[in-house]
Amino acid sequence: MYIAQQKRKENIAEYILYLWQLEDLLRALQFSPEAIYNNLVQPNDCEEQEKQQIFMWYMSLAGLLREEGKAEQGHLAHTLHLIGDMENLHLQLLELPIGAHYRTLWQPLKEELSRLRIVLARDGVGDMELCFRALYATMLYRIKGDGSKSGAIEDVVTLISPVIATLADMYGKVERGEVDLFKK
Repeated sequence: MYIAQQKRKENIAEYILYLWQLEDLLRALQFSPEAIYNNLVQPNDCEEQEKQQIFMWYMSLAGLLREEGKAEQGHLAHTLHLIGDMENLHLQLLELPIGAHYRTLWQPLKEELSRLRIVLARDGVGDMELCFRALYATMLYRIKGDGSKSGAIEDVVTLISPVIATLADMYGKVERGEVDLFKK
């Protein structure tokens, strides 16, 4: 819970990927309250009241996954909505003067997106969701030690990472009011 809160403040991209990890972790624990408490809550070095808050937070995530019909697979609407916000910012940066640096990072990645869509079998998603899915897939392949699959998208991830990092940084600045996209 605290990690998620910190990531949400500091880096929207890390926050999204962290929540996707938690979704898979909750599924792996089969949404069992006992398993969630023993594996995710109990190891925390904090007071019992805080542990209860953390436990309730995990259980609310589990409840949302069930409510949204994503107990088996898929991602919470909350994270997909945030990716949609990032997609909108991405489109603005492609057009506005403030996005000049971003456009230079985007161009090489843009040329690889059609290949990436084929590798990930993701025709019906926007560019930013595709990028997040590639980052997450690569992370899972690394965790599993599956080099045969990660190699197919690893080279594109080197193009995705700076784009997403720049976009996440700009997202945070806009959200905090540090940047006005339309200021001349």
